[in-house]
Amino acid sequence: MSQPAMSRALAALRRIFGDEPLVRGAGGYRLTPRAERLQRDLAAILPQLESLFSETPFDPRSAAQAFRLAGTDYVLSVKGPPLLRRALAESPGSALHFNGWHEGVLQDVERGALDIAFTGGATPRPLRSERLFTDSYACVMSAAHPLSNAGTLALQGYLECDHVVVNVAGGRQGALDTRLETLGRARRASATVPYHALAPAATHGTRLVATLPRRLANGLAADPSHPSSARRIAAMTHGDCTV
Repeated sequence: MSQPAMSRALAALRRIFGDEPLVRGAGGYRLTPRAERLQRDLAAILPQLESLFSETPFDPRSAAQAFRLAGTDYVLSVKGPPLLRRALAESPGSALHFNGWHEGVLQDVERGALDIAFTGGATPRPLRSERLFTDSYACVMSAAHPLSNAGTLALQGYLECDHVVVNVAGGRQGALDTRLETLGRARRASATVPYHALAPAATHGTRLVATLPRRLANGLAADPSHPSSARRIAAMTHGDCTV
């Protein structure tokens, strides 16, 4: 750099950092303590900045990255295991960290605290989304419930039931309660649980009705290790809900 260009650069640094980067000494100019700290920090930061402009393609086989994902227990139980198996097979040096759903998940994705969020609702800009699968809902109730053999439930009969609601966020069950709101209707939450997998157990011996994604309901009914599967396997096949 020429002497005038160097003077302009040093003046800009003084304005930005509010301190002198260089001071004159007996043997010439030397770095100030502030400039020495900046130099150490830049030694770590500059290589990372250079990687942003690198044309080296991403190779999952040699990558060693940690990916952060979030979703409800329902969607993680559906997509988590196959995704984990594929990731470990194709990128053995990488890791997947699954986190539970919370109200600020989409904001965490936008600011880079999460890499992927699984959601059943609309995705706000500037986030990008891709449909992975579709599912329907099934009503789960005790086999002793008066409606357990009804086969189907009309909307009015459904709304007259006592419900156990999966508290996805704000006491609401995501897309299900959003759809009811668009119809100008609401269901009565007699109980709330934090996870989808807890809802079937809450219906045993009560008049509560749980509304669950069909894939999860069928999986719980078929799982002999689940504490409520034997009591409710017949009831799980009834009560399709069209909202």
